[in-house]
Amino acid sequence: MKMKSQATMICCLVFFLSTECSHYRSKIHLKAGDKLQSPEGKPKTGRIQEKCEGPCISSSNCSQPCAKDFHGEIGFTCNQKKWQKSAETCTSLSVEKLFKSYSEVANHILDTAAISNWAFIPNKNASSDLLQSVNLFARQLHIHNNSENIVNELFIQTKGFHINHNTSEKSLNFSMSMNNTTEDILGMVQIPRQELRKLWPNASQAISIAFPTLGAILREAHLQNVSLPRQVNGLVLSVVLPERLQEIILTFEKINKTRNARAQCVGWHSKKRRWDEKACQMMLDIRNEVKCRCNYTSVVMSFSILMSSKSMTDKVLDYITCIGLSVSILSLVLCLIIEATVWSRVVVTEISYMRHVCIVNIAVSLLTANVWFIIGSHFNIKAQDYNMCVAVTFFSHFFYLSLFFWMLFKALLIIYGILVIFRRMMKSRMMVIGFAIGYGCPLIIAVTTVAITEPEKGYMRPEACWLNWDNTKALLAFAIPAFVIVAVNLIVVLVVAVNTQRPSIGSSKSQDVVIIMRISKNVAILTPLLGLTWGFGIATLIEGTSLTFHIIFALLNAFQGFFILLFGTIMDHKIRDALRMRMSSLKGKSRAAENASLGPTNGSKLMNRQG
Repeated sequence: MKMKSQATMICCLVFFLSTECSHYRSKIHLKAGDKLQSPEGKPKTGRIQEKCEGPCISSSNCSQPCAKDFHGEIGFTCNQKKWQKSAETCTSLSVEKLFKSYSEVANHILDTAAISNWAFIPNKNASSDLLQSVNLFARQLHIHNNSENIVNELFIQTKGFHINHNTSEKSLNFSMSMNNTTEDILGMVQIPRQELRKLWPNASQAISIAFPTLGAILREAHLQNVSLPRQVNGLVLSVVLPERLQEIILTFEKINKTRNARAQCVGWHSKKRRWDEKACQMMLDIRNEVKCRCNYTSVVMSFSILMSSKSMTDKVLDYITCIGLSVSILSLVLCLIIEATVWSRVVVTEISYMRHVCIVNIAVSLLTANVWFIIGSHFNIKAQDYNMCVAVTFFSHFFYLSLFFWMLFKALLIIYGILVIFRRMMKSRMMVIGFAIGYGCPLIIAVTTVAITEPEKGYMRPEACWLNWDNTKALLAFAIPAFVIVAVNLIVVLVVAVNTQRPSIGSSKSQDVVIIMRISKNVAILTPLLGLTWGFGIATLIEGTSLTFHIIFALLNAFQGFFILLFGTIMDHKIRDALRMRMSSLKGKSRAAENASLGPTNGSKLMNRQG
């Protein structure tokens, strides 16, 4: 019974706030000839005089203050050389004082101790009505100083400042506690400089209101294919701006800061009574905070972040990625060890030399990319680590591209081998061409991408240290080169398969042709695997993609290092033969060393027996 009585009280307070707001807003704009009513019901004027001082020029305007104990002003317009009253906003209470009393009541019913009582309120729109009434009331406020704190309650704060055409970028910062024990949750409202340029030269004002607990009780109207309720994960920030301003930037600290707490920027649509995803666009989503770019309208004045329902947080993906990357890194390290062990035995010609240079650099590129991937996914990203995230994205992009460009150089090696051009080319020149393609081209693409997209903060994905897709399509700077290289390599393999059927080449027993065939087989296996991997990767960016696609991509991507070890090294019989010979040589040396160490001992024993 106590809970229901408290809920009834809250319901009455909400009704009082919303109706008083409407009544007050209709009262403070009095037209010409209107009178103020005294408490006794007698008409009482709030003016000092009936006209302005000074000359009356046609269509000019002026204003006069209200009488003592009244707040507001009386506006006059010059008509036919006479001052005529055009508007009157005189009231016995200032808007600011009334709004503060209003906010005290709102603070009481938004207290964490009262939040549970909202569940018993029969009017499902009560919380939405409360938000709307506060926003509409705030429109009537007038900022007197350059900036000021209008209301500073525990569960509702209101701040404002003056703005004009020449104002630099302005921001309002909030720090509010969800209850008396938890740490404060931060929020910030920014008005970009390009938006402020839209204002007229005369002064305007911007007001923002922050609610730490309101998000927990806002009830959305039913929407098809949306599971309700959706959890709000930050402050609810309302803004009151001049009509010419449309775009704002809001920063929210997450209440739930767990790794899988992805966010979705939203605005509250007062007519539809629900969160509107189209009102905002994600700019940044890191471990602790979210930055949103939102569109301000007369029906969308309040904004927040929701726990995103779109992110794939299935633990299966984390396990696959963790295990796969471990296997991949160990495989690549083993690949490099094997190459170092058999190097002198397998690099017998220029083409075989460059083939193993390619294998080594492919392994190094993927190994380094995997290391950067681990750095980007495990370190605690904070606001001050934004530049670190940019660096992680840049080097991951660069080394993943290098992997593909060294594969491209392998295909070019095949072409030149068939055309018998490498026999006339020095090894040093071949190395220069290889490194220019393998690392030079990726470097140009990676630098160009970050230079174009980073100034607008569109380089990275909001939720991860990787190339952006939703806003700038920066990911195309990886996808296009990668898929073009896959296509080129497959065409080269097809050409080789056709040409090796010709008697002039197919019957040749030259060592270079045998090496070219091994390279072709290697390229024919690895290229589709790499292409298929990133094909599934692009598919996972499409909203609503099946979990199966995410799992397949995680598997293929995580085990790329193992594929390179298997198809690039272990399945090459020349490398296996060289490795066996190397092991036999090491065993032979070990036995010889053992015999040598036993020789003097046996000799001394024999002398002792003779003695």
